[in-house]
Amino acid sequence: MSQNERIYFDYNASAPLLDCARAAVHDALTWVGNASSVHFEGRNTRKHLENARKQVADLVEATTANVIFTSGATEAANHALSPVVRAGGQELSISKLYVGATEHPCVLNGGRFSKESVQHLDVDGNGLVDIAALRLCLEQHDYTAGMPMVAVQLANNETGVIQPVAEIASLVHAHDGFLVVDAVQALGKLPISMIETGADFLFLSSHKIGGPQGAGALVLANGALSPKPLFSGGGQESYHRGGTENIAAIVGFGAACEWHAENLTENIKKYSLRDSIEKGLSTISLEAGNGIPQPVFFGKSVLRLDNTSCFAVDGIKAETALVGLDLDGISISSGSACSSGKVKQSHVLEAMGASTTEMAGALRISVGWNSTKKEADRFLDAWKTIIGRMAA
Repeated sequence: MSQNERIYFDYNASAPLLDCARAAVHDALTWVGNASSVHFEGRNTRKHLENARKQVADLVEATTANVIFTSGATEAANHALSPVVRAGGQELSISKLYVGATEHPCVLNGGRFSKESVQHLDVDGNGLVDIAALRLCLEQHDYTAGMPMVAVQLANNETGVIQPVAEIASLVHAHDGFLVVDAVQALGKLPISMIETGADFLFLSSHKIGGPQGAGALVLANGALSPKPLFSGGGQESYHRGGTENIAAIVGFGAACEWHAENLTENIKKYSLRDSIEKGLSTISLEAGNGIPQPVFFGKSVLRLDNTSCFAVDGIKAETALVGLDLDGISISSGSACSSGKVKQSHVLEAMGASTTEMAGALRISVGWNSTKKEADRFLDAWKTIIGRMAA
């Protein structure tokens, strides 16, 4: 089976490279010059770097100068999760980091905070952060030791569940805290406004939106506020992030951001393909008979990304389904973390109170701008075969 015949429903893991991003990377690889140099070649590279910065800023309605390029979202998260924050020329101490229990591991691990300084926040059965518990944490926070920082995802990578970040921001700021928002999965799938999120620091990833791997960004709410730099060096990125910029990856990232800004409304309509897939999955179980359980869709009763479905059918193991679908030319993922090819228990679903059986069978479909109804129908046909074996 050729690569073109395969169905790719794993956009949340890494999206296909956009043509505009590929072209931008190709052009950048022909340029000569360091963006920090003052000669013509350096100025030319700098011009493209700053254009990419504007393209990223425009997609999240941020100030261009407040975009800091990084090697990816994990670096950006570790940069933002700093026990020291610079504000108005002063260094402020952050003594405690509060993170949602369903956060991505790069946030859940606490960045540069010690393990003792990180407190996980409970979520409900839909994966939403317990606002009352967060309020209590902030009310009981020891300000004599330092200020609080809270980190939440705008949208979860496994379930697509969307957090009420504006409400969380109001609560955090009312208690003189700082808010870090992981917008990696939401970028290109939701309209994002830096101001409306209320985030002090927001981070992004290139390859999740069809840009090249190896680029990301940390976006600051204002120029007077920044975490202590993760890397020191020659003063690149306005002294926020030392090291020569990865120009090719950055301009590819910028091109992808511009494309999404122009096509966001149309793409969101395509993501609704998720709903017809979920309806088809339910119908297949119903028609199979022999007591085949209905699929459980995690987070379905709250706002989710339109492109993401995380589900499980009792009796079907994720690993078995993944192998079968892959052999049939269909790429999806488990709803669990994956390391070295081994499916592990999902900390996201565990925090949501899912059963051991549900976690063992959880699968994630994440469609994208290239996904079609024909592909969805072919996936459902393949799934019908899997269910048929179970019903036999």
